[in-house]
Amino acid sequence: MLTLDTIVDQLAAHNTYLGVFALLLAGSLGVPIPEELPVVAAGVLSREGLATWWLALPVCVLGVLSGDVILYWAGHHWGERVLAWRPVRWVLSPERERRLKVAYCQHAVKTIVIARHVIGLRAAAFLTAGIARVPFWKFLATDAAAALLGLPLSFGLAYFFTDQIEAILADVHRAERWAMLAALLLGIVVLALLVHRWTRRAEERIDREVAEPLER
Repeated sequence: MLTLDTIVDQLAAHNTYLGVFALLLAGSLGVPIPEELPVVAAGVLSREGLATWWLALPVCVLGVLSGDVILYWAGHHWGERVLAWRPVRWVLSPERERRLKVAYCQHAVKTIVIARHVIGLRAAAFLTAGIARVPFWKFLATDAAAALLGLPLSFGLAYFFTDQIEAILADVHRAERWAMLAALLLGIVVLALLVHRWTRRAEERIDREVAEPLER
């Protein structure tokens, strides 16, 4: 299982920028690597002087967007034929593709933004964006704007709070470190619940909007 300290050690020992890019690219293509881990690792390494922040941050953005563009291009280039590929079947069923195509016809920008932040939906949605012939400029601009809302924040928090992160990882047995860890986890849980609540409501709105034309 990948952890933050493992990623930091491996990236520090090898090509930092290439490693960050490769991890984010793999994650955006569907490999189960949380996007935040490589981004936070890049922020920590930048603070430690093992990377340059003004290079590491663009590499993070490029790594994320590259995978999204590859998915879009595959859907746009091969169209419905991608549904015959077994790996695609794992994330994109014909029914899911049909719903996403209707959603793109009605609210392309909203669908891209929601898919960008929903685990398990991103790969399917971006493949379908290409199949549905969403204009590339609209797809890229919306996806980049959505990515730039979260990536710099995660990177910046890791950069400015590296000492606290390392202290927690190095010695979680001291009472004050446990308190800090608990507060951090509580904040993450609260944020995750808020994001989940927002995305669930957004998905329900999309489902209703998709279902209405089909019922007519």
